[in-house]
Amino acid sequence: PAGPQIVLSVYGPDFFGHDVVRGYGAVHVPFVPGRHKRTIAMFVPESSSRLQQFTSWFTGRRPEFTDPRVVAQGEGREVTRVRSQGFVTVSFNVM
Repeated sequence: PAGPQIVLSVYGPDFFGHDVVRGYGAVHVPFVPGRHKRTIAMFVPESSSRLQQFTSWFTGRRPEFTDPRVVAQGEGREVTRVRSQGFVTVSFNVM
């Protein structure tokens, strides 16, 4: 489906208290009037090597997407290593 989307970027503190990305996700906004509930699968990008993973954990700087279009369109995501990171439920009231 085409049309407007909501892109979510969820952040939270890590072990050291740094504000880090906890997940990304996107969902299309429904067009049909009424109440709609959508469950969004969240994911985070991962470092490509063990050394990068350790360095990002130690420094508190984890991989992030800088352009929300990557999350919305999925372009380029097929070459990016990502890990599933839970779900977010969103409710829409469309008039």
